[in-house]
Amino acid sequence: MQNGTHYRTCHLCEAMCGVAIEVQDGKIASIKGDEQDPLSQGHICPKAVALQDLHEDVERLRKPIRKTADGWQEISWDDAFDLVAERLTDIRKRHGRNSIGVYLGNPNVHNHGTLMTTMPFLHAIGTQNRFSATSNDQLPHMLASLEMFGHQILFPIPDIDNTDLFICIGGNPMASNGSLMTVPDVRGRIKALKQRGGKLVVIDPRRTETAKLADQFHFVRPGTDALLLMAMVHTLFAENLVNAGAAERLVKDMDLLRLAALGFSPESVTEATGIAADDIRQLARDLANTRKAALYTRMGTSTQAFGATTTWLAYCLNILTGKLDIPGGVLFTQPAVDLVALGALSGQNGHFAKRHSRVRGLPEFAGEYPASTMADEMLTPGDGQIRAFVTVAGNPVLSNPNGQRLDEALEGLEFMVSVDYYLNETTRHADVILPPTAALERSHYDLIFSMFAVRNVAKYSEALFEPVPDARHDWQILLELAHRLEKARKGGRLPLRSELGWKAFKALGPDPILDALLRTGPYGANLGKAGKLVQPALDLAMDSLPKRHPLKGLAKLSPLNRRWQELPKGLSLSLLKDYPSGVDLGPLQPSLPERLYTRDGKIQLAPRRYLADVERLKALLEPGKADDLQLIGRRHVRSNNSWMHNSQRLVKGKSRCTLMMHPVDAETRGLTDGQQAEIGSGGRSVVLPVEVTEDIMPGVVSIPHGWGHHRPGTGQSTAAAHAGASINDVLNDADVDPVSGTSVLNGQVVSVKVWQTEAQLKQA
Repeated sequence: MQNGTHYRTCHLCEAMCGVAIEVQDGKIASIKGDEQDPLSQGHICPKAVALQDLHEDVERLRKPIRKTADGWQEISWDDAFDLVAERLTDIRKRHGRNSIGVYLGNPNVHNHGTLMTTMPFLHAIGTQNRFSATSNDQLPHMLASLEMFGHQILFPIPDIDNTDLFICIGGNPMASNGSLMTVPDVRGRIKALKQRGGKLVVIDPRRTETAKLADQFHFVRPGTDALLLMAMVHTLFAENLVNAGAAERLVKDMDLLRLAALGFSPESVTEATGIAADDIRQLARDLANTRKAALYTRMGTSTQAFGATTTWLAYCLNILTGKLDIPGGVLFTQPAVDLVALGALSGQNGHFAKRHSRVRGLPEFAGEYPASTMADEMLTPGDGQIRAFVTVAGNPVLSNPNGQRLDEALEGLEFMVSVDYYLNETTRHADVILPPTAALERSHYDLIFSMFAVRNVAKYSEALFEPVPDARHDWQILLELAHRLEKARKGGRLPLRSELGWKAFKALGPDPILDALLRTGPYGANLGKAGKLVQPALDLAMDSLPKRHPLKGLAKLSPLNRRWQELPKGLSLSLLKDYPSGVDLGPLQPSLPERLYTRDGKIQLAPRRYLADVERLKALLEPGKADDLQLIGRRHVRSNNSWMHNSQRLVKGKSRCTLMMHPVDAETRGLTDGQQAEIGSGGRSVVLPVEVTEDIMPGVVSIPHGWGHHRPGTGQSTAAAHAGASINDVLNDADVDPVSGTSVLNGQVVSVKVWQTEAQLKQA
């Protein structure tokens, strides 16, 4: 690697911050924000600086390892691939295709090579027992987008740079840098919002880092957000404030929504939510009467018992008040590689509940079962029981509810393989670990988070360092496994055409495919003057083709589509290489009705599955026990799930893994600041020091997500030295949102008491 400054996108969270990495003598000398990056404009968070730690970590695996009676041993790639293919094929033959389970972790969505090879890999395995982080995260948003707009990844994104009112419920973008809203430098953007006379409103059970910047903050009881939003909908109809604006002619079933909200006056939900009726009405009025406004919800509202219904109602409020598809409201992005349109062209809009899981009957979403039932499927005997498991860049023992039960389930498998470069709490159960290259050793283009960005941008980063000899990228590992499994399934030989296809992909890699997608997308080929000659002929050909002809669909995606005439052109991989800081493709723009993918071209305001949940929501109006404590998670700007705690600079300083507790609740239980407390539920418990603070609502306690590195047999010494405790060792995996199947990670009831050692208990 040449000395000098190299420009990349940080992949360690959703923000897509541009970084300038100074290299001297083949090593990283400094990492700073890239001031030329059109999205982040020089901003970075602490995670970006830790890119160096992850790249240089001596505990990062660089060669395949196999578990033996004498411990872990390095093996060659060929031997590792042979062993994995042989064992998976054997188990499939003996127990059927669904005897193999697959889990895909969050980091996969930051890797364009992995994204391109995941489907061939899953097809080669052939199992229906597929799982991912989706059902512990954003599934309610995907379901709402599918039901209302016709596509599972067509998300309305807040235009935070132009809005005058930003209402944030259950989200903490100061810590997350946005989530389903790619937004670096949230602090700077909030400052700009206030400078133009705008207002930030935050609603959360905890006064978060974002809430501390708010002009207005309200505590809300965990899991009651749907009541709050339904009361706001009630207010809009009761006070004649409904005006869908630009989306008016596209909205369907508004009367059904009005009827659903009739029984949820602000007064009726006040006791359950903890928010005064007058405040609820004012929130609805402010949203309706502020022309440029956006309501945004995230993890706190997604991963709860009413996650699906809450997310649906948030979408509805933006639509009812005319904030959908207008600058300053919420809009759909137009990324350079439009996975939404490409998916729709191939019939992959998404689907829900086409089948249900074997043990608990939970619905699939886009071919995946809820992750909360993985342990059920491993521990419950019968046809379809998971006996072999594959994890790719995931650590579900720490990220999935009831991690201890999943520990037990993984330990009892016949075979397990993990694609991961750490020996962690999950991969320690594997028989073989296949470590991919680190992020700075491969090229990077953010296919997924470009679709959620608050501005349309495109950026490609070449590999910064050469991998160690004989290393493999993620896509090479998945493709090789898929190739061998496919051959085994076909009796040891593939048709010539298929064999040539495999070899071509192995030789070329994902970047040529990325280049083709860029050139044929809305910002692609620029024909210049020749376009004036080509365009009429293309229009004539398209007019003569049947409505659903494949060529017609391709033409709509091409840069020659008249819809894209005003967009910049000439985008390609070579152009992005010439602009390593990225290319600005412009602000979010109105795109309806063309961007809708529903069958009738209408926005489905009242899908039946949500209306059917209204009766369950009414039961929430009944007050709970006065002494119940509800547990919520939290995130810190120096963490992202469980996979960054082996970086000393990210875990140093005062411990962040504490139990936040209101002073009244602590005093009631005889607890003081710093004292060890036992947090329990259903026979599960963890011990953590108490952090007494008025920043959390009475009746609520909080544990951060992603910790719990005390388990033996992992290879991350820094993480183990800052072990903390896993919130998921307390949470019940049987508790899911029945509408979507999403895990309930916020709002479960727990007990908290003074922790006593065994010696103290004996003395007592």
